[in-house]
Amino acid sequence: MPRVIDFTVGNEYDGKKLIVFLRSGARLSHSLVSTLRHTEGSFIRNGSVMRTVDIVRGGDVITVTFPDGRCSVEPVAIPFKIIYEDEDLLIINKGSDIAMHPSHGHQTDTLANGVAWHLINKGHSGAFMAVGRLDKGTSGIVVCALSSYCASLLSGNIEKTYIALCDGILSGGGTVEAPVYRPDPGKTLRACREGPAENEGERAVTHYEALEVSGGMTLVRLRPETGRTHQIRVHMAHIGAPLVGDVLYGTPRKDTGHHMLHCAEVRFDHPVTKRHLCFSAPLSGEFKRIFSGDI
Repeated sequence: MPRVIDFTVGNEYDGKKLIVFLRSGARLSHSLVSTLRHTEGSFIRNGSVMRTVDIVRGGDVITVTFPDGRCSVEPVAIPFKIIYEDEDLLIINKGSDIAMHPSHGHQTDTLANGVAWHLINKGHSGAFMAVGRLDKGTSGIVVCALSSYCASLLSGNIEKTYIALCDGILSGGGTVEAPVYRPDPGKTLRACREGPAENEGERAVTHYEALEVSGGMTLVRLRPETGRTHQIRVHMAHIGAPLVGDVLYGTPRKDTGHHMLHCAEVRFDHPVTKRHLCFSAPLSGEFKRIFSGDI
């Protein structure tokens, strides 16, 4: 179902064109405004359709209708854990055994398939608009927007805290700031730039804090400042503490089939109500089984 949101024009936009208010006041992206302006009835004031060149007045209430996104996956009844849901957000606690998106070998058994089924049964189109992604093998919180407007406002504005189990002994904390690049464009493997080429690749920053050491492993809290693919995994391997069970950047283990990484907490401002939200998800029993220290 389309999402309808009312925006009140502030006095600072009095006498300005609607497009100025939409871009600066309502914070709609350029591409979203371009899409909506070609859809009849997207902008309404006092029951009348507005054009983006029309003048607004302070105190005007502009009703904007955001169309549903397009469902691009096959809806499948796959169970998943919902932490929170309203008409703008769906917050999920993803298991480590499920992939986010369909890919080779995973066409109908992903989180996107399950979310599509869930949303369609609630009257939505079933479009999967996850803000950021978790690798298969990574568990924890996934934030899904239910409109393109909310997705655009949340992108880059969610503070995430991860918990990882690393091979090796770490103490205190620190920051890894090393550009991440893709050595082979045909493979998913990432690496950190070093030496003369360290200014190449994408800027990547990860803050970490050692929490507990036991059995040659360290439980670590991480706060990524940027969101590059495999960032935490490649950064921790870069400093000699790869994630336990990481087959790409560390050493596989018989007691777990994946890397030990969990998105434990997210913080952000609700894109519509502006209320500050914080959600958390507890560590799985697998962490407690592998790590003998305090969790």
